[in-house]
Amino acid sequence: MRDGRNLSVIFERPTIRDTFRISYLANRLVLPAYDDIKRAYGLSRGEYLLLFCLSYIEELTAQDVAEMTGRPRNSISRAVHRMLDEGYLKRSPDPADGRQALLRITAKGERLHKRILPLFEEQEAKMLDNLTSEERKLLDSLLKKLVLRA
Repeated sequence: MRDGRNLSVIFERPTIRDTFRISYLANRLVLPAYDDIKRAYGLSRGEYLLLFCLSYIEELTAQDVAEMTGRPRNSISRAVHRMLDEGYLKRSPDPADGRQALLRITAKGERLHKRILPLFEEQEAKMLDNLTSEERKLLDSLLKKLVLRA
């Protein structure tokens, strides 16, 4: 509460209530972690998302990463150039499309990703620690359903 007003009332309003709640939770979850990443490692959100995606999928194009993360293509493109320059990624021509390049994470990039990942794990644990095991399973199921539909 600030200035005697109950700010939580916005979470109960009848219009776009779920959209606002999801946005609020996403911001509370990721923004502190991205601030820590920027401060500690000098990486932007797009730069870290490249590491994240490529640590789980061996080869991707910049366009693939933009689609997977919902980030603008231009921000991912800028991130690719910096991450290549820093030696966190390597690129090779895409044999299926000469206009595209396939990106891979390097060992240096993988080490950096492993140092950063605990920041997100900690934020997630703090946010979800008041849920029971069954509630966590239900949340996981509902989130999968929403993501697959997006």
